[in-house]
Amino acid sequence: MNRLISKTHFVALAAAALLGACATGDSPTGTQEEINQIQAQLLGDMPLPTGAKIIGSDSLIIGRGDGWVGRVNISALQGATDVYAFFQSEYPKAGWTTVTATKSKTSFLVFTKGERTCTVEINEGSLTGPKSIITITSSPKNANVIAPTRKP
Repeated sequence: MNRLISKTHFVALAAAALLGACATGDSPTGTQEEINQIQAQLLGDMPLPTGAKIIGSDSLIIGRGDGWVGRVNISALQGATDVYAFFQSEYPKAGWTTVTATKSKTSFLVFTKGERTCTVEINEGSLTGPKSIITITSSPKNANVIAPTRKP
């Protein structure tokens, strides 16, 4: 059992190192193609807008590929309206089903695929930073969540 836990921790640390070294929004290293390959390995079947970069310091990715869970923050070169249109168009092409979509100052889209749920939040960026910030949360569909109980 300890060997399994150690291996799991190693994989998580390796993924965090890759994020921190290659795909942070502040100072990415490597070519855009290398960054895209790492992001595809981490996020699997969740496409990103062209030029988007994972902000490693603000993300928590557990696992990788088509089964990851967690939250990932992404800086995008496109404005919020274009990013919203990207997700509405490209996620269904990747096999995701739109559950709901709300376009506003902070836009939200919810998708499902198989036994997974994905929530996408899109916010306008700043004048000096990225044009928009995307937060993707991925989790198992209908995960058993047990509310904490109060002790008497």
